[in-house]
Amino acid sequence: MAKLYVVGIGPGGREHFTVKALEAIEQSGVIVGYDFYIDLIEDLLEGKEVIKTGMRDEIERCRIAIDKAKRGLDTCIVSTGDAGLYGMAGPVHEMTEGLEVEVIPGVSSAFCAAAELGAPIMHDFCSISLSDLLTPWEVISKRLRCAAEGDFVIALYNPRSNGRKNHFRRAIDIIEEYKSPDTPVGIVRNAGRPDNEKTLTVLSEIKDDFIDMRTVIIIGNSRTYIKNDKMITPRGYSL
Repeated sequence: MAKLYVVGIGPGGREHFTVKALEAIEQSGVIVGYDFYIDLIEDLLEGKEVIKTGMRDEIERCRIAIDKAKRGLDTCIVSTGDAGLYGMAGPVHEMTEGLEVEVIPGVSSAFCAAAELGAPIMHDFCSISLSDLLTPWEVISKRLRCAAEGDFVIALYNPRSNGRKNHFRRAIDIIEEYKSPDTPVGIVRNAGRPDNEKTLTVLSEIKDDFIDMRTVIIIGNSRTYIKNDKMITPRGYSL
């Protein structure tokens, strides 16, 4: 029986692939993904049937991948980061019946960005996407308030696009109601990729010059601090 792999390829750099992700791609005769994700793994696709779709065609990608697997072809649908976090694992499981599905986790952009910044996610944290395509802004703003009031470290995904130029600033305004102005903030664009950009700042001085959909912002909690140009959130150990 054919198998459908739902694979997280990490942020994009080959060094962040898991061995299992590479094996799943190698074993699959059909690879399905958003065109940008396919470009990231192009050198692994020789001799395979490759199906690319554009932005916002997530459900169509899932349908195609499920159909290929049902036709008896081992198939892999890829997502960047972890396929179970804002990826294709959920829709595939919701849509699939009578088919073997294996979800292969990947390194999320938040964890890759955190590693590049130091150790900002060492304690309880929340990841919140600012995209309101699938989640109403009222829900997003409530989650931002609860996370900030609860003193969580907050990782913001999808902070800004051409159609959502003000969502990021609105999010920061909400968070500033609960967190100190000098709360450390790390901003990483293209985490784990060659054209990586990152900066450390504080909540009151955030500039959004290079913030886009490929940027992750990590906002510290009340104990987060910066040392040796690294962002650190203590776990509470006695040092």
